[in-house]
Amino acid sequence: MAVKIRLSRHGKKNHAFFHIVVTDIRSPRDGRLIEQIGTYNPNTNPASIRLDSERALYWLNVGAQPSDTCRRILSYEGVLLRKHLNGGVAKGAISQEVADQRWNAWKAERDSKIEAKKQGLKKTDSETRRELLNAEAKINQERAEAISKRKAEEAAAKAEAEAKAKAEAEAAAAAEQAEAAETAPAAE
Repeated sequence: MAVKIRLSRHGKKNHAFFHIVVTDIRSPRDGRLIEQIGTYNPNTNPASIRLDSERALYWLNVGAQPSDTCRRILSYEGVLLRKHLNGGVAKGAISQEVADQRWNAWKAERDSKIEAKKQGLKKTDSETRRELLNAEAKINQERAEAISKRKAEEAAAKAEAEAKAKAEAEAAAAAEQAEAAETAPAAE
């Protein structure tokens, strides 16, 4: 029986979530499986991978062939390096202590790279958020200035209209007085 390590798709439409499974090569993608050895979520940044490394190493040692994507995931998690180092120990090329030192050095380097990426994303996110807040503050200030300018113009227009109305009222009153003065001597 040919055994393959591959991904089984789960999750919603446009929001895929994968299980890393060991399955018979003849079974369908999301069908019957022998064992589930982990999960892979590409929707997060960096992608979330949970993998049982010991079981993956066991299946690789008994001849399971990983798909291309699973090969990259196994490499990213260090399972393929561990298999390579164990092969060197089995052949007598290196000792178990040297293999463990190489593994630990690789693991520390990988963890530091992942942490640096997370910090970079966090920094970029905070900078982007700060830029957006500054842009929003600038827009709000411009709006406030426009509103105050418009209110000042409205107040000036209102004062002008009131002055014009007052002048017209005074002119009308003066005309009325003049007319009253003209009609009053005629009555005498």
